[in-house]
Amino acid sequence: MEENRTHKKRKRKKGKKIILILAVVLIAGLGGFAFYKRNQAKKTAASAKEVQTATVTRMDISSELTASSSLSPKDTYEVTSLVEGAVLEALFEEGDVVEKGQVLYRIDASSMDTDLSSAETSLLRAKENQETAREDYSEAVSKLSGNTYKATSTGYLKTIYLKEGDKVGNGTKIADVFDDSTMKLVVPFLSAEADLISVGSEAILTLEDTGEQITGTVTAVSSMEEALSGGRLVKAVTIETANPGGLTTLTQATAAVGEFVCGAEGTFTPKTEVSMSADLSGQNSLEVETLLVTEGSYVTVGTPLFTATARSAEKYLKSFEDSLESANDNVENAENKLSNTQDNIEDYTITAPISGTVITKNAKVGDKITKSSNGTTAMAVIYDLSAMTLSMSVDELDVGSVKVGQQVNITADAVEGETFTGTVTNVSLESSYSNGVTNYPVTVTLDETGDLLPGMNVDAEIVLDSSSDALCIPVGALMRGNRVYVKSGEEKGAGAEADRGSFGEPEGDREESGQTGQGGHERSQGNVPDGFVAVTVETGIINDDYVEILSGLSEGDEVYVDPSAGSTTTNTWQMGGPGGQMGGPGGGQMGGNPGGGPGGGGRP
Repeated sequence: MEENRTHKKRKRKKGKKIILILAVVLIAGLGGFAFYKRNQAKKTAASAKEVQTATVTRMDISSELTASSSLSPKDTYEVTSLVEGAVLEALFEEGDVVEKGQVLYRIDASSMDTDLSSAETSLLRAKENQETAREDYSEAVSKLSGNTYKATSTGYLKTIYLKEGDKVGNGTKIADVFDDSTMKLVVPFLSAEADLISVGSEAILTLEDTGEQITGTVTAVSSMEEALSGGRLVKAVTIETANPGGLTTLTQATAAVGEFVCGAEGTFTPKTEVSMSADLSGQNSLEVETLLVTEGSYVTVGTPLFTATARSAEKYLKSFEDSLESANDNVENAENKLSNTQDNIEDYTITAPISGTVITKNAKVGDKITKSSNGTTAMAVIYDLSAMTLSMSVDELDVGSVKVGQQVNITADAVEGETFTGTVTNVSLESSYSNGVTNYPVTVTLDETGDLLPGMNVDAEIVLDSSSDALCIPVGALMRGNRVYVKSGEEKGAGAEADRGSFGEPEGDREESGQTGQGGHERSQGNVPDGFVAVTVETGIINDDYVEILSGLSEGDEVYVDPSAGSTTTNTWQMGGPGGQMGGPGGGQMGGNPGGGPGGGGRP
């Protein structure tokens, strides 16, 4: 029994020792865990207080726009034929350098000879008709000057056949006209004697009733023989003489020409005795408004006979104007036809449209150019290699920044280690739309080509703007409202920090994160550490990495950089604790991100 009690006591003591050991172990574990948590909290707090900074420095800055493209010659031309025929000459070879206007091909043009002759004849006839129409118009204007119609004969108006209101058309009888200031006498001479009388010979006329003699002139000798009484063969001779005032249509006389005497007397008649009719062309007529002469009036050619109404005169002249215009049009058409025919003939000689190098030659002497081939198949291809160009597709958001004259830097994988320069020579307004974006083609002309060849792929970078020795900060340092947080060198207590809010400024002026700043950069504004002040700056050029500062900062200033911006040139500044400024664990002066690896490790 006593041994049992002793054994039980030993068991109880042994159990108490185990419980005590377990308690100690548990307390030690809890203490270690608490220590670990406190250590981790300290690390977290230290990490939270790490910030990225950068120094305001001077550097060359530029903004660029990049794109890939392929090179093209300055100009490319495919030589084609506008005509058919056999190639007679092909005066070049592939690889030749040709000058603009140099003859490349001659094609047989014999089929055009007939067309050329016909065009020349048509033009000649058109010009003749034009001249006739011009004369007719001038004559019509002259006849109707002052809207008056004028006499076409000289003499006395024996009878007038018009009255006011009559319509006068072509051939309308106007009046009978006679002129007795010169009288005619027709007498017979023996046929043999008449053959010896010449026109222009002087004649002596003897008046039958008074015996008075006057002189006259032979104006005509008939070639037709007639028989007088007794069987004599005679020919009529016409003699004209000035009327001294006593000669009438009842006066008779005989005539002698030299030694020849007429075989019978004759009776005087007026030299002029005609029926005057209207000489009007076309279908239009004139309406008589007022008669300007009376019967018995003496008129000469051009004497006004009547006035026509303005309406009828205008309508009459309009027909001549239309005829003249039509004739002019016909001449112009004929000239154009001749010119086109001549141009077509010139098309049979094909010249180089540009200066350049012949890349391909597809037609040779003896080849037949037909309708199925001309205009569709290039007979030759010429490149102008004096310069090369490339086309960049720029979207609508950037095209406003591209200007003619801007410099372009160009590189090509095919020519390693060389950078070529070019110039923007055209910003086209002919846009294209694709996938919700409007693009505009921008043409760049290279200043030099070196070993570059047409068709090579290149990368082009347009320098939109640049500045030398400019004050610059990383893009991550620029906040909304063109604000930059600059290190002031003064720390505040927790109470002051709480008063100014997370950005180191009064709570009422606290800015919201995620807003857009200068140049379209969105800045997520996290907690700004104590010791920084907000400064409003004036910015210049902004690219993907840097911002030019025109005013507000000085060289050497240390500025806060938003870590979410991913700047490539930042410093890390820490308030204290592990991983301090000189590179303790979890930090480092050049650390690109807070809480980096031991001793730094950020991007330089």
